[in-house]
Amino acid sequence: MANTFAEKIIQFNRELHYIGALPDGFGVLNPYLDNPETMTVMQAFYRKYYNDSNKRKFIIGINPSRHGAGVTGVPFTDTKRLESVCGIKMLSARTHEVSSVFVYDMISAWGGPDDFYKRFYINSPFPLAIVRHVKENDWLNANYYDDPKLFNRVKSFMIASMKKHISLGLDTSEVFILGKKNAQFIHKLNKEEKLFEKATVLEHPRYIQQYKSKEKQLYIDKYLVALSG
Repeated sequence: MANTFAEKIIQFNRELHYIGALPDGFGVLNPYLDNPETMTVMQAFYRKYYNDSNKRKFIIGINPSRHGAGVTGVPFTDTKRLESVCGIKMLSARTHEVSSVFVYDMISAWGGPDDFYKRFYINSPFPLAIVRHVKENDWLNANYYDDPKLFNRVKSFMIASMKKHISLGLDTSEVFILGKKNAQFIHKLNKEEKLFEKATVLEHPRYIQQYKSKEKQLYIDKYLVALSG
């Protein structure tokens, strides 16, 4: 079934290249080019959960981290959860990503990945990992909004990416944006481009896991209420 949601996402990821300029000190990692197994496990994931033509709502992150989608090719999914929850083993890498822990605890509370991914599609406005050079051979995760010059360079690529995501067959009546600062930028882009009718903002999984772990269940409940709305 060449036109399933799964095959459209796989095609999107296969064609994903960032060739624009970046400010000094920033780089972009493309996991699909860096590790052949990433393409294999990404395809397995989408064919498992998206092998249909259902309309889904869009959950928007910031940009992938080096330890989550920057390795597995699957947003908010490190190799641990890819294997333990989704049943897809990655041999060439072993990663733990903080945001992935919260997202999969929330998915479990929802009722599991089969039902969750039937209704929702997660990705980022900038769908590749951004890194910042801190010292020799040392790079850290960066967000697209960390530097005004960076945002201005990647803005048109972000808009084009979101439009491509929507064209996969997403329900644009409501979008869920993860992270308050992220939301400020997405709101601006949405005002310019009229991509979504309504935007609901939720705290970012990394923020919850790092700073609000004692109240984690409250945030899981908040997600479930918002996503069920």
